[in-house]
Amino acid sequence: MTDQPGPPHSPGRARLLSRGSWLEDSRIAGVLRAETTGGLLLIVGALVAIVWANTPWGGLYEAVRDYEIGPASLHLDLSIGTWAADGLLAIFFFVVGLELKREFVAGDLRDPRRAALPMAAAVGGMAVPALVFVAWNLGADGDLRGWAIPTATDIAFAVAILAVISTHLPAGLRTFLLTLAVVDDLLAITIIALFYTSELKPLFLLAALVPIAVFALLVQRRIHRGWLLVPLAVVAWVLVHESGVHATVAGVLLGFTVPVLRRDGADGPGLAEHLEHLVRPVSAGIAVPVFAFFAAGVDVGGLSGLVESLSDPVALGILTGLVVGKTVGITGATWLLSRFTRAELDDDLAWVDVLGLSMLAGIGFTVSLLIGELAFGQGSVRDEHVKVGVLLGSLTATVLASVVLRSRNRVYRRIEERETLDADADGVPDVYQRRGDDHA
Repeated sequence: MTDQPGPPHSPGRARLLSRGSWLEDSRIAGVLRAETTGGLLLIVGALVAIVWANTPWGGLYEAVRDYEIGPASLHLDLSIGTWAADGLLAIFFFVVGLELKREFVAGDLRDPRRAALPMAAAVGGMAVPALVFVAWNLGADGDLRGWAIPTATDIAFAVAILAVISTHLPAGLRTFLLTLAVVDDLLAITIIALFYTSELKPLFLLAALVPIAVFALLVQRRIHRGWLLVPLAVVAWVLVHESGVHATVAGVLLGFTVPVLRRDGADGPGLAEHLEHLVRPVSAGIAVPVFAFFAAGVDVGGLSGLVESLSDPVALGILTGLVVGKTVGITGATWLLSRFTRAELDDDLAWVDVLGLSMLAGIGFTVSLLIGELAFGQGSVRDEHVKVGVLLGSLTATVLASVVLRSRNRVYRRIEERETLDADADGVPDVYQRRGDDHA
């Protein structure tokens, strides 16, 4: 693979995967740095769970995961594993809601031209893995309930892998990866709400709108005292849980209500960014790693157990969906957009970069495991096979993406040197000032 940039662009052609403004690129770099720490903790939590579950003390792990706690009168006598999936992940999805609102109001998704690529790539990266899964499970031994499992991308896991392999992605690729993951999360939330709601109770759902509306009223008035907002969020979560809709949806809805822009119209972080800075460490450092710990522990049963799991079309559909489906879906959607809009890749990049990033997006962990539990039930035989498929698929995608992206690291380092050079020491890299968008 060559490290030389592609040929010069034709005049007037739109560019794909180009840099954004300095403010937007620096914000995204900060978000990804925060996700790196959470991703490393996520990996540690998952590894500890897998090792524990496959030791002679694996029964203790299952006993802790399945231990029920909570008020039965409110139907909240849930297992610890369910509390992690329904409760702690609501914090994660609240941050997702804030990110979505931020992207649609002030980020790349507000511009239809820049939004077209990550949205098309996200749709392709979800549709093709789902089709791959369905193809494996059309037979008598298959089970189509898990069609959405390989559609998710775990951004925290992905950026942690980037940190481990010391790959310095250019600003355009970083923006593409994060925006793709944000759109991916939006589609995953929609799938969970529409297809994995077992029994809808409309009255509880309507009742949940009351605390959400009060929460929205307070944050729109820029009132963000924790003793007011946290109880409202808890009540909304309980009511959504009782409605039959997965309780994590409450986190997204609450995130959507938070204003992004400052009331005075001045530049600078708004309330959404302020709350994101407060809540993201809890999400990345506690909620997601704890969920990973209780969700990833699967007793493989040695080589024979692994072979048995991989004889299940559910596990095979997940594995190939994550590895092949994601790569084909994202790369294919990007190529089709380029082909039919006559847009070209940024001068510094090549199609192998898109391929590597598409492979990296095949790391589907947190939301994939969550959908697996919703589809087949926590602790079921098929849920165990789901975990094997997700873990092996994510591991395979990690290895393939690492090989491809590491092979381009010399190119990325050269681009990084240009993107960080600040000869006049004014705090803004010169490449952004030459483009005239340092204050965009």
